[in-house]
Order: sequence, then C-alpha cells, then structure tokens
Amino acid sequence: MTSPDEQTPLLKVIDHNATPEEVAAIVAVFSALGSAEPPKQKQRSLWATPKLRTPIHPGPNAWRASALPN
Repeated sequence: MTSPDEQTPLLKVIDHNATPEEVAAIVAVFSALGSAEPPKQKQRSLWATPKLRTPIHPGPNAWRASALPN
C-alpha cells in the first residue's frame, strides 16, 4: 500500500533506449487526450436570455422602436 505522499507514476517508459523526442511525443499524445474531468460549463450571458429582451416586430418605424426603452 502506498502512502498519501507517494504516488504511482502515470507513465512508465519500459524501453530504456527511448530517445527524449520519443518520450516527449508520447507525453504530448497523452496530454492532448485531456483529463478525466468533464469540462466546466460556461455561465450563459444575460444577452442570450429571451425574457430580458423586448421582441422587435416588423412594420413601419420598427427600427426606431427597437432603440427606445419601453
């Protein structure tokens, strides 16, 4: 059993003749795969909330009404 301070390695190179470039390539591939944690969801902008926006109806002078507050 390992102590909390001692961790098992995530990657172990078995071929002792591996070049630093080969080891770097393997590390790059594994790091590109990402972590096991799901990505955090971004908070939705208030600009995207339909309830906070006034709908614009087409018609005469609609472009003026779009800039005026209710």
